[in-house]
Amino acid sequence: MEYREIGKTGMKVSHISFGASSLGGVFHSLKEATGMEAVYTAVDNGVNFIDVSPYYGHLKAETALGKALKNMDRSRYYLSTKVGRYGRDGVNCWDYSVKKAKESVYESMERLNVDYLDLINVHDIEFADLEQVCGETLPALVELREAGIVGHVGITNLNLRHFRYVIDHVPAGTVESVLSFCHYTLNDDALADYLDYFETEKVGVINASPYSMGLLTERGTPDWHPAPAALRRLSAKAVEYCRSKGISIEQLAVSFSVNNPRIATTLFSTTNPENVLKTIRYATAPPDEDLLREVRKIFEPGYRDSWVNS
Repeated sequence: MEYREIGKTGMKVSHISFGASSLGGVFHSLKEATGMEAVYTAVDNGVNFIDVSPYYGHLKAETALGKALKNMDRSRYYLSTKVGRYGRDGVNCWDYSVKKAKESVYESMERLNVDYLDLINVHDIEFADLEQVCGETLPALVELREAGIVGHVGITNLNLRHFRYVIDHVPAGTVESVLSFCHYTLNDDALADYLDYFETEKVGVINASPYSMGLLTERGTPDWHPAPAALRRLSAKAVEYCRSKGISIEQLAVSFSVNNPRIATTLFSTTNPENVLKTIRYATAPPDEDLLREVRKIFEPGYRDSWVNS
């Protein structure tokens, strides 16, 4: 396992890390005990960064993760959660106010059975008024950082350009990390265009969803996936090509996504302990460069094609 620092935070994290969204039943139904075992398996095999959110499963993920963390030494992992995006009774909701942000931090810590958060993020800022994020939400989190309640402050987003807007409109050092998803994958490496900027601003980079939310899997693109039909067809071709070469597209996807040393870590999510071990194996093996070139050719007609988040 390789360990890289998130920006200038001092947090040296495993280059593959555990995203706990699946613990909320976000993508599939789960047995909580099995999900907890997935967390233990990840940490026992060198993963030391865990990311979650009150939004995932509308509190279910934090609650399930908290049960697992209750049995673990706090020194074994860094913990990240979020504010701003929530859900109740199956309905999504957003609140980026100062009051809610501060309340959310304490509520998350209670669910997670911890008294300190290593990283707190403003969640999915593409849904927010960016002026409110800059003028209210982030200053509230900085207050908590100064009080020692949280260690570091970050932002998460699908639209890459929003990262730059926010960082440019807050005091230097406010934003210490960004979490980007689906933009450093086999079919879309747009995140690479921003790495120089992030390094100049001393902002660490966390990548998420090496499988592009299921687009790059043997199982096939799920029905709910927002990718356009043309990109789905290209993904199916890439899956079949990898299969013909005796390598799963999942293996190629993970080995590619973790292979950039300028990205601190890449998050994956599963409730299956066997899949945790498999993903760690993928992450600790170099990508097949010849296969990577061929798969990139397959994706060329739709390379970097994206979609609107929902």
